[in-house]
Order: sequence, then structure tokens, then C-alpha cells
Amino acid sequence: MHHLTQSNYEIRSEWGSQAVDQLSAADVIIIVDVLSFSTCVDIAVSRGATVLPYRWKDETAIAYAREKNAEIASSRNRFAGHYSLAPSSLINVPTGLRLVLPSPNGSTLAFQAKDTGAKVIAGCLRNATAVARWANRNGRTFNVIPAGERWPDGSLRCAIEDLLGAGAIISKLNGTQSPEAQTACASWTGLEQKLSDTLLLSASGQELDQKGFKADVELAAMHDVSSTVPLLTDTDFINANPPAHDARPDDPPPLAPGH
Repeated sequence: MHHLTQSNYEIRSEWGSQAVDQLSAADVIIIVDVLSFSTCVDIAVSRGATVLPYRWKDETAIAYAREKNAEIASSRNRFAGHYSLAPSSLINVPTGLRLVLPSPNGSTLAFQAKDTGAKVIAGCLRNATAVARWANRNGRTFNVIPAGERWPDGSLRCAIEDLLGAGAIISKLNGTQSPEAQTACASWTGLEQKLSDTLLLSASGQELDQKGFKADVELAAMHDVSSTVPLLTDTDFINANPPAHDARPDDPPPLAPGH
């Protein structure tokens, strides 16, 4: 269905797995799962770790980690002192660590996007400008996919943190924006100045805060504190933007919507 592809625009955005399948092919696909897959990937990779995304949170993840000679992140805070899907648990990961990150949402989207032949990046609020600038240098068409969360019945819940993360990235991309991309960008522009409060008061933020993970929301709400660009290879996220190639101040500014 042509009207679902957003093919008339260079910058497109839509939610979840169906978006990966339905949007027109892109040079770069950016997966945005702010709480917490993309944030975890950014933090770990920025500290010199290699992240191996994995689609399932079950015993097969343990076997996969052994096969890949890697450690495994548990469910959030399942084992005190161990790596988990809580961003705060990854702040001090050692350089060279190989870490399997089981995430049925973010990992599944990343591999699904990889199957399209695009370059696949994990984007979040922390690395928004770095990701956009790298994408501008490495492509002309961009699909920005906010991952969303799940309602109790398993259906997709559009999550404000992913909308804002997508908008922050879109605001720095070069090209014409679809109306959907413009909406994400406008949401970002409208809420940028109260980002931390917005995330903490959102449904996802309240859920994590009430479970004792306020620090993870605060880490995820930090904007442009990272120059890392996590690029998915066949199996791993690695840093495509090492320090020698950090985003340059003379990069061209993004085009205004519709230009």
C-alpha cells in the first residue's frame, strides 16, 4: 500500500515492527528504544564494549552468550551487581567486554531492519545528534523507528520517550520530512526544555520510578552527552564513530521540513 511507505520523503518515521516492513527502503534505519534498549547499547558501546543483541529472554540467551564467549545482561536488576537491562548497571563496563543484551523489542527490530539491507543504528536521546550526523554522512534516506512499549494484551503502546528520541534525531537529519517525521520533530521541539520531567512523569517513567529505577530514567533523559554511534554488524553493535571521527562542527545544517 503506497500510502503507508512515506516514499515521497527522505526522512520517514513510524512505529514498531510493521514500520520496518511497510516504509520504503532506506539507506539508514535508526531504532529508538529509549527505555531502555537503545540507551543501554549507547552506554555500553561508548565504554568500549561490544553488544550482541538477542531476541529472546530465555535459556537460549544463556547458551548464545556461551557460544559467543560473552557475558549476559539479566532482566533489570535480577541479580544485584550484575549487568542488566538497567542503563545504570552498564556505566562501568570494562573496555573489551562482550555483552549479550536480550531484548525482544529492540533486538528484534534491529535484526528485522538489518534484513532490509540498510545500515542499522541504535539511537536515543543521549546520542541523538551524533547519530544524525553519522547518518547524514552515510545515507540520503532515513527510516526512524520508535520502538514503543507493550500494553498488557501485547499490542503496541506508543511511548512518549521513543517519540521524543525519534524527534531529537529527526531534527538533525538532512532531507524532506514526512508528516509523521514532522510530528515527532515538533514534539521534540515543544518538550526539549523540560525533557527530564517529561520522561519521569510519563507512563514508562512512572513505572520505572515506582520500581526503584529513577536513575535509569534520568540517564536515558540526558540529551547529547554521547558521541557514540552504535552500528549493527552481522551480530554485534560496535562504535561507528570513534573519537577521531566525532561529529564535526562544520557538518551541514539539516534542511527545514518540506525542503
